[in-house]
Amino acid sequence: MANREIKTNSVKIANDSLEIEAYLAMPADTGNFPGVVVLQEIFGVNDHIRDVTRRIAQEGYVAIAPALYQRQAPRFETGYTAQDITIGKKYKDQTTAEELLSDIQATINYLISHTPSKANAIGCIGFCFGGHVAYLAATLPDIQATASFYGAGITTMTPGGGAPTLTRTKQIKGGTIYLFFGMEDASIPVEQVDQIEEALDKNQVVHRIFRYKGADHGFFCDQRASYNEAAAADAWVQVKQLFRQELALAST
Repeated sequence: MANREIKTNSVKIANDSLEIEAYLAMPADTGNFPGVVVLQEIFGVNDHIRDVTRRIAQEGYVAIAPALYQRQAPRFETGYTAQDITIGKKYKDQTTAEELLSDIQATINYLISHTPSKANAIGCIGFCFGGHVAYLAATLPDIQATASFYGAGITTMTPGGGAPTLTRTKQIKGGTIYLFFGMEDASIPVEQVDQIEEALDKNQVVHRIFRYKGADHGFFCDQRASYNEAAAADAWVQVKQLFRQELALAST
């Protein structure tokens, strides 16, 4: 129901002494709706991420995009120039997996306890840096569905250092994960996509991997030069199917 009327708001999420700013979008009508955490690119909670958050809300979810750089650069958002990429990567390199997971769990708690819908089924979706973070978030017990878009570094590193995020695959216990990759994405070689698939298979995680020929990094973002309309359209269909099957049906 993509034409559903929605309402939006800027909110603050308490995580101990930290206040995390977040963008919230939800259906305007009353009822209990599943929740979806939207995880930003390196560019912050910018116009693209807010747009995705609204699109998810129009499908019947309470969607919320927490600022993953709250500790490093409150209210940071930027565009897609080379300079923007440099500063976005600088803040990304200051994050740690445990802090990110703590902030996402606080966001989940907010969805469950503080929004009018009292979301009883939770998913997440992430792009670029957020795609990597979404793979981390899939290990949280409350997450029932994950959509990870072109998350670089899953096989080679984890935020803050330590064993690569891929080694946490065994911690994904109950949820379904869909992953989306462009086959022209130089930052995620095909061999790494294969390694992710092998780890998911080995650990019997319910998953699907979508490989788009001719698509580059950032193909879902219509504000980037790498936008690929056909790949983005198909990926959106798959995301809606994932959330409908794992969240909407589970919450009825």
